[in-house]
Amino acid sequence: MDAQVLFAGVAVSEFEPARAWYERLFDRSPDVVAHEEEVMWRVTDGGWLYIVRDADHAGNSIVAIAVPDIEAAISGLGARGITPGPVEREGDAGLKAVMRDPDGNSVAFIQVTDSRGTRRARRA
Repeated sequence: MDAQVLFAGVAVSEFEPARAWYERLFDRSPDVVAHEEEVMWRVTDGGWLYIVRDADHAGNSIVAIAVPDIEAAISGLGARGITPGPVEREGDAGLKAVMRDPDGNSVAFIQVTDSRGTRRARRA
């Protein structure tokens, strides 16, 4: 398989409250408005997160976004009305903080570390 782009979808029951929550999460408006009940944010060069109104599937999504510095990534969330759970160690692999959108979908920020808790260097 030779994939170039990943689109991760999150089903929501009420579109406008969910859109507002994700705008606060990303601290910006969506990059693409597909239609009145689907919008997308470019999270990385080849990775997009989209929300779509789909009440039958809402609340069952699990998304993880890897960040180089978890404390920096979550530092402004409280001021934007989003309270993540505590930053917790995930085995020897890293750190994780989980948030829930209005439907209960799980969105986590993760930071990969080594076994001593040191951030791993990014590859060039």
